[in-house]
Amino acid sequence: MDIRTIGVCGAGAMGTGIAHVAAQSGFRVILRDLEQARVEQAVARMDVLMRKAIAKDKLTEADRTATLERITATTEMDAFAQADFVIEAVFEDLALKKELFAALDRICRSGVVLATNTSSMSITEIAAATGRPADVVGMHFFNPAQVMRLVEVIHGYQSGEAAVQTAIDVATRMGKTPVRVRKDTPGFVVNRILMPMMVEAIRVVEEGIATPEEVDTAITMGLNHPMGPFTLLDFTGVDVCYNVMEYFYSEFRDPQYAPPQLIKQMIRAGRFGRKAGKGFRGDYPEA
Repeated sequence: MDIRTIGVCGAGAMGTGIAHVAAQSGFRVILRDLEQARVEQAVARMDVLMRKAIAKDKLTEADRTATLERITATTEMDAFAQADFVIEAVFEDLALKKELFAALDRICRSGVVLATNTSSMSITEIAAATGRPADVVGMHFFNPAQVMRLVEVIHGYQSGEAAVQTAIDVATRMGKTPVRVRKDTPGFVVNRILMPMMVEAIRVVEEGIATPEEVDTAITMGLNHPMGPFTLLDFTGVDVCYNVMEYFYSEFRDPQYAPPQLIKQMIRAGRFGRKAGKGFRGDYPEA
C-alpha cells in the first residue's frame, strides 16, 4: 500500500511529536484527540518549534506553511477511515489502548497497518482487540520525537512481515533509524535495559547513598550519558515511569522491576515531574 496519509491518535507530547515529524516528512496527517482545543494546541506547539527553527535558519517559511497545511486536526475517530497507516499515541493504559484498537479495526480499511507507540506493553494483547492481528505492530518513538532518531519496531506474536516492513519503511521515510524488536516482551530493548537502572537509582537515593543531583552527576560524567536517571524521570514523567515499573513487575514478578517506596511517595505527593512543576530534582518554576 502506498502510504500517503498517517493517522495519529492522541495529541499529547508523543502524538504531537510524531504528527509533526510525519507532516514535515511529506505525509498528510490526521491528528485526533478527545477535545478540539487540545488538538489545536498541539498544532500551535508545532508552529512555535518551526518558527524557532526558521529563526535559526534551519527551516524555511515555505516549509512551515507546507507542514501545517498537511495536518488535519479533529476529534472524530471516523476521520481515520482516510488514513493509510495509523499510530496510536495515548497514555500507557492497556484497557484504553485495546478500546481504541477495537474502534480503529472497525473504522480503518482492510490492509491498513495499526501501530501502537506503547513503550512497554504487549503488542500481542493490544492486537487481540482487533480482527486483524497480522496488521498490528509496535512502533515506539522516543521523546521528543522531533529530535530522537530511534524507533523500535516490534513484532507482536501474530504480526505479519508485511506490516512490520511497512512500519520500518514509514519510520525510515520520517528520517528515523528503526530497530527491529523480534520478540514481544515488556519494555522491548531500551526500556528493558533502562527500567532496572532507574529502579536502582531510586533505591540509591532511598538508602541515603546520594542525592538525585549527585546520582545524575555520577551517571552523566561516569557513563557519559546525556542526562542522569532523575533528570530523565522528571522529563518523562514520574507517573509514567511508575506505571511502566508496575507493568514490568506484574509481567515478570521479579523484584528488580518493582517500583521502590520513594517513587510511590512521589506519586502520592503529586510530584509528577517537570510538566507538573515538581519532580525528583525539585521544583520547575518554568513548567
